[in-house]
Amino acid sequence: MIREATGEDWPLLWPIFQPIVEAGDTYAYDPATTYEQGRVLWLDKSRQTFLFEDAGEVLGTYYIKTNQDGPGDHVCNCGYMVPDQARGRGIARQMCEHSQIIAQEMGYRAMQFNFVASSNVGAVVLWQKLGFDTVGLLPGAFRHPSQGYVDALVMYKSLNSINKGVLNV
Repeated sequence: MIREATGEDWPLLWPIFQPIVEAGDTYAYDPATTYEQGRVLWLDKSRQTFLFEDAGEVLGTYYIKTNQDGPGDHVCNCGYMVPDQARGRGIARQMCEHSQIIAQEMGYRAMQFNFVASSNVGAVVLWQKLGFDTVGLLPGAFRHPSQGYVDALVMYKSLNSINKGVLNV
C-alpha cells in the first residue's frame, strides 16, 4: 500500500498537494505554489517520496529528507499529506510509522518536524501518540488564514525506539 513515488507519479500527487497547500492552514508553502514548484518541493528536494495507494487510488503521500547537512545529517524531516476525503482512516499514522522504519534503514537516528502549526490539532495529537515530543515553540510563527498568527511547534523523536521494523509506541 505504501510505495516509493517517482517523477511519473507527480500527476497523481498534485491533486493531494495543491488543495492542501492552497488552503494555507498546515504547510508553510506559498498557497500560490505552481505545479512545477510543487514537484520540486515534494519530489526533487526530498531524499525519497512515497505514496499511499489502495485499490489504485492514491490516498496519501509523504517525503523524507535530511533535516540539516553536516553534523546534523543524522536527523531527518518528513512531511505528510492526506486529502480531505481520506482523513480519519489511519493513513497518516501508517505513513508516519512507515517513515520511521525507512528513516532508520536510511541511517537516521532521529526525526524532527520543524514547523507544525499548533492549530493543526489532529497532526499534533497524532505525532504525540507516536512518541514525538514538542521540543520547541515558536510564538506566532505561523500565519493561519483564518486564525491569524498561531504558534509553530518543533517536534522530535529518537528512532532508537524502532527495533527490526516494529515500532515500540
